[in-house]
Amino acid sequence: MYAISFYAYIILFFLYSLILFYGCYYIGSNFFIKVICSAITDKKQIAISFDDGPALSFTEEILEVLKRHHIKAAFFCIGNRIAGNEELLLHLHNEDHIIGNHSYSHHFWFDLFSTKKVIADLQLMDAVTKDVIGVKPKLFRPPYGVLNPNIKKAIINGSYTPIGWSVRSFDTVIDNEKKLFNKITASLKPGAIFLFHDTSQTTLNILPLFIQFVKDKGYEIVRLDKMLHLQPYA
Repeated sequence: MYAISFYAYIILFFLYSLILFYGCYYIGSNFFIKVICSAITDKKQIAISFDDGPALSFTEEILEVLKRHHIKAAFFCIGNRIAGNEELLLHLHNEDHIIGNHSYSHHFWFDLFSTKKVIADLQLMDAVTKDVIGVKPKLFRPPYGVLNPNIKKAIINGSYTPIGWSVRSFDTVIDNEKKLFNKITASLKPGAIFLFHDTSQTTLNILPLFIQFVKDKGYEIVRLDKMLHLQPYA
């Protein structure tokens, strides 16, 4: 028998840590649970989604842009932002956009929550949403796109459908409109799911140009659940 050196254990641990990190922080890895990040299709269709609302800035303005261009989107909302913005959430629903669960707290340490605490957080988001629009979200996008065994158990417990993205705009850090526009348009392809934030001024500014670009390329922007053939509410 050959003895395994101490350094070999260190290397193995390092490699395992890298794989674990990849599984936790790359939402498309499917390491812990299968996450839908795009549609498998040859049709020139894409879906757009917005995280972190409802927000006084700039959810309403984004809604007006979408309405003007006859576009339906998915809004993954934070539950603690619904209080005081109930009419805005209802407006989203009445305009036939999809409301998804993006947690109640969106806590910075959400990925360190116990399974029980994650479940309670998601259920609270469901409850405040149902109080306003009468239905409970089934689509769930984890805060920061982070997954781990505890969050996986909460997803299964609540019978949620986890939704990711194939194009992350990084519109919360890119404030240069040309740079943002070039980044997202370079990733246009059939079945793509675009991630934006309805808290971003830059997104609001470039959204009409992006919609027109997509249409000029012969694409159709369809509602997320319809492109993926999913049930959006429980």
